[in-house]
Amino acid sequence: MSPEIRDKYQAVIGLEVHAQMLTKSKAYSSDVNEFGSTPNSNVSVVTLGHPGTLPKMNKRTIEFAIRMGLACECDIAENQNFARKNYFYPDLPKGYQITQDLTPICTNGHIFIKDDEGNEKAIRLTRIHMEEDAGKSIHDVDVFDTLVDLNRAGVPLIEIVSEPDLRSSQEAYNYLTEVRKLVRYLEICDGNMEESSLRCDANISVMLKGSKEFGRRVEVKNMNSIRNVQKAIEFEIERHIEAIEKGEEIAQETRSYDALRNVTISMRSKEAANDYRFFPEPDLQPLIIRQSQIDTIQSEMPALPRDLFIKYTKELKLSEYDAYNLTDSKEIALFYEEIISNTKNYKSAANWLMGEIKSYLNHNGFGIAQFPIKAKTIAELITIIDDGKISSTTASQKIFPALLETPEKSPLTIAEEMNLIQDSNEDALLLMIEEVIKNNSSEAERYKNGEKQLAGFFMGQLMKASKGKADPKAANVLMRQTLDKL
Repeated sequence: MSPEIRDKYQAVIGLEVHAQMLTKSKAYSSDVNEFGSTPNSNVSVVTLGHPGTLPKMNKRTIEFAIRMGLACECDIAENQNFARKNYFYPDLPKGYQITQDLTPICTNGHIFIKDDEGNEKAIRLTRIHMEEDAGKSIHDVDVFDTLVDLNRAGVPLIEIVSEPDLRSSQEAYNYLTEVRKLVRYLEICDGNMEESSLRCDANISVMLKGSKEFGRRVEVKNMNSIRNVQKAIEFEIERHIEAIEKGEEIAQETRSYDALRNVTISMRSKEAANDYRFFPEPDLQPLIIRQSQIDTIQSEMPALPRDLFIKYTKELKLSEYDAYNLTDSKEIALFYEEIISNTKNYKSAANWLMGEIKSYLNHNGFGIAQFPIKAKTIAELITIIDDGKISSTTASQKIFPALLETPEKSPLTIAEEMNLIQDSNEDALLLMIEEVIKNNSSEAERYKNGEKQLAGFFMGQLMKASKGKADPKAANVLMRQTLDKL
């Protein structure tokens, strides 16, 4: 497709994200909520929808939904009711899903992302509501039959529904990345799309730029990675534009994404809204949320990635690149917070965490929880560098590896044991400098005659003579002063 044609149109995208809650039990029963169990082992008569069984609300789900609402600055509904959403699937034992229809727990609110130009943009949220998951139909194990695993049936979900504020596949990618980061910071969902604990449906349409009327939308379901969501949206945008340019009509339908072929495939037409025959859930009492409950949850909220990003860029004067990497995961951010509680050299702390520490973690396939050196010890290492006791090179090449072997020791102790403390005594340095110049008289004469680049040569000879113990900063100043007097 030519850039000229593509540039005539504007994409309009809204996302519906389902996040499975990290509760120990299911939404309305005591059945275990656990991924990877033997098929159909986490079920009971409640999950199976046997006659006479009654649901009971999982209070933890309510707390998690409020956490997400507060993180997104939503309005939290005081009075709520549950509803039955009726539809048939073989992996939906009751024949209906318990959800929230007219009274979602959270409304309005927003999630901040970066747009295509790198500017901050608020994506409005329509609602966040609580519901239960369906089971899982398995089509690729038996050639002739579909298998059903009901372990997932009844697992608690929140559905996060955005307004159609996204305008590109990249913005959708950024939005999903922020949603996943948020649920992980809040510790309400692990965010693993490959395990279906975070799932996304995308509603996509295109319109001519400047138009006020949205085009006919298509829903794409069942995408198992953020990258696949981006690729599916990009495919749909181009498919819509090509169809419109040919004078064809866009069918309102539901489609699935084939990642191997990078195409979307029609699943079913969607000429009108689905008639789910919502009606009030008679077996669950209305839910009342008091402000005191919200205040308690608010007081226990962790620092959120956007707040930390602003702190690092505005207060600590780090680059946006550093701030983004430091806030990419909660564990890394907390480790950095602990380092800077023991040192004011914020940039050096960021460099160590994003450099040597992350390299070690990646090489060993570890998370920061498995890193053997304490954050306070890293701060101590930064301090002795700043105090001129050791050089950054010595710290990286000798002391850091030694700390990995003996993390209980202090960096200063290791530096002393390895005889790595730098000599910054001016008299001692001058004696060594004079000796180096004396031993390299021809180079000294060349320096005197204008070859000032030889200063690097003399510094190399000095570091060799001092066995790397000369303080580079102090030695460099003294070396140039001495050479310039020749």
